[in-house]
Amino acid sequence: MSRDLFTARAADAEVWQLAAEELQRAYRSGQLTPLTAAHACLQRLDAVNPRINAVVARRDEAFLREAAASARRHAAGRPLSPLDGVPFTAKDNLPTHDLPTTWGTPALHDFRPEHDETAVARLRAAGALLLGKTNVPEFTLEGTTSNALFGTTRNPWDLRLTPGGSSGGAVAAVAAGIAPLALGTDGGGSTRRPAAHTGLVGFKPSIGVIARAHGLPPLLLDFEVVGLIARTVADTAMLLNVLRAAPGTDARDARRLRILHVGRMGSLPIAPEIADAVHAATRLLAGAGHVVESGPLPLDLSGFDRAWPQVAQLGLARLFEARPAWGAGASAKYREMAAQGAALPAARPAEIDSHVQALRREAALLFERIDVIVTPATAALPWPVEDAYPARIGGEPAGPRDHAAFTWWANAAGLPAIALPCRPSRAGLPIGLQLVGAAGSDDLLLALAAQLEQLQPWSGRWPDIA
Repeated sequence: MSRDLFTARAADAEVWQLAAEELQRAYRSGQLTPLTAAHACLQRLDAVNPRINAVVARRDEAFLREAAASARRHAAGRPLSPLDGVPFTAKDNLPTHDLPTTWGTPALHDFRPEHDETAVARLRAAGALLLGKTNVPEFTLEGTTSNALFGTTRNPWDLRLTPGGSSGGAVAAVAAGIAPLALGTDGGGSTRRPAAHTGLVGFKPSIGVIARAHGLPPLLLDFEVVGLIARTVADTAMLLNVLRAAPGTDARDARRLRILHVGRMGSLPIAPEIADAVHAATRLLAGAGHVVESGPLPLDLSGFDRAWPQVAQLGLARLFEARPAWGAGASAKYREMAAQGAALPAARPAEIDSHVQALRREAALLFERIDVIVTPATAALPWPVEDAYPARIGGEPAGPRDHAAFTWWANAAGLPAIALPCRPSRAGLPIGLQLVGAAGSDDLLLALAAQLEQLQPWSGRWPDIA
């Protein structure tokens, strides 16, 4: 999308298309006020949400009051931050004191937290405007977005398809123009894969970059972080800078990096169109002066074949032991997962931790000789919304986790990773690639992503759902 979009489009009906950076320029110039933008977002919400089911809780009156207060601050030349007056949504596993936080489970249908999670509180303190909460799968443990409380979220690019999960409601809202920014979470790719399925930027920061407090109990050890969703890399960086616990420290030059392109995870299947699109993007990086080589991921992930599903099982077992009422109200599938976790040997958590620590040591050594790994963000194009996972990928049989093969290991290793759009499929469906860097290299990844965004001529499209 052109950075001069606002000056080229004067109609209020197109305000919902503006990125956060464009909104701020329009506020500073007086061409637009936060209140006008807020009304445009609510109008867009009314127009498209009945079809995609992205937003599951609203706060219209408070949202408009806060937008009016932001407009007064801008008129006085005293905005609170670069995000003052920018609408955003929060995923329904991020506690909010004035909206329900259901985690997608019947067990929490009337749960009202006392506090905002830190990331939500920081955005509000910065003047950003919380529009509402977005849909999730139950306990945010699935790769699609559907639950018994609110139903199914659909992909704005094709309503027959899933936007992925677990941040499916968050990406659907941003992709459809309901709000330019969203807070999600990412425990195994839950921000990056849905972003890839909907043509967005999805960023998973290094562990600890965005502080967490007043959150729901963790199910996935320390793998899950607050994930950022936006339409542009610049908006993602702006969002991170408001949220981060401390300024970035990685000052490496991002103009000539050592890049490893991993096009396939072992023998697991991948859609050919995805492989080809990501390969084309790596050629752009090489043409820009980076040193790009292709090869397999040189990390030992074999210990996670059994360990990965057991992490969630153990997490649910701990949760239901601590909060029996939540376990009693959960859907049968998750009660069974918790029972499986409770039946694991007492030594199993320590064994899993040993795999995690070994992976993190191995990853640290790997990033001494390379700077960035480029992979597809997901192995599969979006699949029918009724299916939990694609049964076939690229014509090959696929298991429940195969579509997520490229993302989960970055969470276990504690590494920053970003998904951004690349060349779409022949049918026009979004395809995303993933950049993964060393722990703490968040700013380097964002700088490289910004370069790649400028090199790609196929970004900036909108789904036709209205």
